[in-house]
Amino acid sequence: MGQPKAIEVRNVSKRYSDDPGLAPALDNVSVNIADNEFFTLLGPSGCGKTTLLRTIAGFEHVSEGEIRLAGEAVNHLPPFKRRVNTVFQSYALFPHMSVAQNIAFGLEMQGLDRKSIPDRVDEMLALVQMQALAARKPAQLSGGQQQRVALARALAPKPKVLLLDEPLSALDLKLRKEMQVELKRVQKEAGITFIFVTHDQEEALTLSDRIAVMAAGRILQIGTPTEIYEHPQHRFVAQFIGDINFIPGQLKHGAHNEKLFVPNGLPVEIPCQPQGFAGSNVQLAFRPERSRLVEASEPHHLRGVIEAVLYVGTATLYQCRLNNDIKVMLRENNEGLSRGRAVGEGVAVHLPPHACLLMEA
Repeated sequence: MGQPKAIEVRNVSKRYSDDPGLAPALDNVSVNIADNEFFTLLGPSGCGKTTLLRTIAGFEHVSEGEIRLAGEAVNHLPPFKRRVNTVFQSYALFPHMSVAQNIAFGLEMQGLDRKSIPDRVDEMLALVQMQALAARKPAQLSGGQQQRVALARALAPKPKVLLLDEPLSALDLKLRKEMQVELKRVQKEAGITFIFVTHDQEEALTLSDRIAVMAAGRILQIGTPTEIYEHPQHRFVAQFIGDINFIPGQLKHGAHNEKLFVPNGLPVEIPCQPQGFAGSNVQLAFRPERSRLVEASEPHHLRGVIEAVLYVGTATLYQCRLNNDIKVMLRENNEGLSRGRAVGEGVAVHLPPHACLLMEA
């Protein structure tokens, strides 16, 4: 049977125009999201992630396909009849109500027994650690505190799924990182499915059980943060998640039947993990932190010269121009009195086989 599904999106397309020359906002999207999963829709602006979220919520009607919630088709249901709630970027708190009143509002609209509402409000205040601020108005709260109230209000009616549309985007960097930890804690304690929309790759990697990377209305890859980062299946995914370098070249078989990568214009052979390609022309991809600079005199490495040095606190970034005129970026952790390198210095780049990803040219 497998793990229960909170959401099933089956071959969903969304068009805002009948003009065949205009691309659809969603193009035959399918995805299953499990109960109690923290699932993230990740991609650049205009990729369709918010449109997909809105179709699940019922704010947008699908042009084709089906959406099922806990096994029930919900295409025909309006938003208020779907067991989903949404936390928006703006939080949309009622300014004239206290924190406790904001949380209670949705319960009152549901017609919940008035005697049980205070207990549920107290439960939500404890979940988001806001008990001491229950009497304050939204204007008396910080951005992070307002975000917690919006989260508590959305969770109070016990939805099956909580949808979050870039709820941390208005926060400063330090507070955003703190709220990432809080969101993950609240999701696990509440025990419900979170579907989170963001364009922030680090945020997605930090929070998610699984990630769907989207582009041009399609899902390109679904996987755990480790799978998405370590084994991207598309060049777009590799480029969008973290930093990565690409070097064009060819594959050939070595003496012991291993795969060797030969960069264009460089007399170097680099052992690679075996992968099947129809042709010999490929792109070698590697993360800046998976390679290292060595002395230019060392043999069997990519040779080049340092063009830029960027100090970023915990690490130093080196932009190098290889002898075949390809630019690559490398990252070295700043540990103790490690040797600094200068612009114009000749170096070699060491690439261990496990660091190398092969992709179609």
